[in-house]
Amino acid sequence: MINILVVDDSPVTREFLVHIFSEAGIRVIGAVPDGEEAVKFVERRRPDVITMDIYMPRMNGLEATRRIMETNPVPIVIVSGNWDPGEVDTSFRAMEAGALSVVRRPYGIGHPEHESSVQELVKTVKLMSEVKVVRRWFRSNSKFTEGSVRPSVLKSAGKDMGHEIKLVAIGASAGGPPVLQRILSGLNADLPFPLLIVQHITPGFLPGMLNWFGETSRIQLRIAEAGEAVLSGTAYFAPDRLHMGVSGDDTIFLSSGEPEHGARPSISYLFRSVARAYGGNAGAVLLTGMGKDGAAEMKLLKEKGAVTIAQDKESSAVYGMPEAAAQLDAATLVLSPEQITDALNGLAKKGST
Repeated sequence: MINILVVDDSPVTREFLVHIFSEAGIRVIGAVPDGEEAVKFVERRRPDVITMDIYMPRMNGLEATRRIMETNPVPIVIVSGNWDPGEVDTSFRAMEAGALSVVRRPYGIGHPEHESSVQELVKTVKLMSEVKVVRRWFRSNSKFTEGSVRPSVLKSAGKDMGHEIKLVAIGASAGGPPVLQRILSGLNADLPFPLLIVQHITPGFLPGMLNWFGETSRIQLRIAEAGEAVLSGTAYFAPDRLHMGVSGDDTIFLSSGEPEHGARPSISYLFRSVARAYGGNAGAVLLTGMGKDGAAEMKLLKEKGAVTIAQDKESSAVYGMPEAAAQLDAATLVLSPEQITDALNGLAKKGST
């Protein structure tokens, strides 16, 4: 049975969450009102997973996440109460400090989305409880350092870099936002190709995530719209609850079709469309996350001559999707986030010559 610690300053919310988890067969071993109490609790007992509020007295959820991940690391799920820009921003900073996921607090009984929001929270908690987290040392404003992947490394992977890269697709799931933030912050402003990105995230948090990325990114960031043409130097993110693909005429299409690997948007859907439209003139990157979404389609892209990159195990919060790609021999390169940024900038230089 999963043992959980609930952290929230509202007695009503704590009682609500305790009821939800108890009904789902998850054992609540503690419920505390602030981050300071959470840190002390984790020193005494080790829960399998923590749900963490953000705004709390004495110590907020961001600082509590930092302390726990530096001393007694435990999988942490941020449970956000509203769409306030400040709370959303702090939620993503907590992910940078080591939290694995952010989920909307379930709607109350009687709300039409009560059941679906409860299921989303319970599913996330169960999945994150299985993740083996490691100690994290928080680094403020860490800067990207160039030169971690030289052109010779790309050539040694057996790639003929003489052909033009017209588009790069990126897929990420659990643990992905802070990795994407690190990658995007290091990309050159004159990137000569567009990026199409699928990040599995609870609906409603996408605009806040892009605002957070925008603080450090030098390229343009957009939520994709159906029919728009993809432009160089711009990253397009799949919208909530819609698959995203790209056609041969460089335009985006969206679909409300069935989920793939339990997800919509699906990385597999995106990678498959990129393989059809661009073949060997594409790049694909698969980052941290649970499951196998995108792995088989990355193999297809590699077979067509595309440059394919998987995140390495050491830097992955959840080594699921990259491992699935590695097992299929789908990755041309296996790299850290900083090396992935360097490789993308290297592909840009090759593509512009």
